[in-house]
Amino acid sequence: MGNYVPEIYGNLRKHMVRVPEIISQVSGIRIFGRLIKSIVFSTDVAIIKNCNANAVIAVYPFTPQPVITHAIISASDVPVFCGVGGGTTTGQRVINLAMDAEFQGAIGVVVNAPTPNDIISQVSEKIDIPIVVTVVSDKTDIRARLEAGASIINVSGASRTPEIVAAIRKDFPDVPIIATGGPTEESILRTIEAGANAITYTPPTSAEIFKSLMSKYRNSDGII
Repeated sequence: MGNYVPEIYGNLRKHMVRVPEIISQVSGIRIFGRLIKSIVFSTDVAIIKNCNANAVIAVYPFTPQPVITHAIISASDVPVFCGVGGGTTTGQRVINLAMDAEFQGAIGVVVNAPTPNDIISQVSEKIDIPIVVTVVSDKTDIRARLEAGASIINVSGASRTPEIVAAIRKDFPDVPIIATGGPTEESILRTIEAGANAITYTPPTSAEIFKSLMSKYRNSDGII
């Protein structure tokens, strides 16, 4: 049988968002006994409910709100890393949001790149789930982040992501690293080879999927 893995889907769930197969080459990060390799970057509960990623990273460009956290965790069949601010949202609110995310069942919390180390330290004293610290530049003091309480480094450096990952991996061979993989299998592979343990994947939007589906419906009816 080798490495053959049987897959089972219902008749209605064959149509789903699949993460690129190449992501399976990463080592993964084991959190509370669960191995996570692929992480879908989305707050769309329809996408989250119909995606084969191992986990969800729910970060959005507004101040984090517990009602959104609750909705995403409730809808998801897989673990959720919840954004708790650190950029526009600061101070005690970040700590409160992190505590609330843990209470609601998040597997980890994500803080933005500008988050001060003292806030990370205070969050680490209050929660018992991993703190994921976002890194966007190779100028970030990774050691200071780790000493403050970061459990996982999340690299989001656009086209420079593999370069940043490689630099972190050189100095910190054992630190868990999540990283954006980019739009192609080649870019994902570069990130994996640089040393990422898990890959975030940005799926097509519901509107993009719907556009493709509606085009198929029209063509099947002979409508161009």
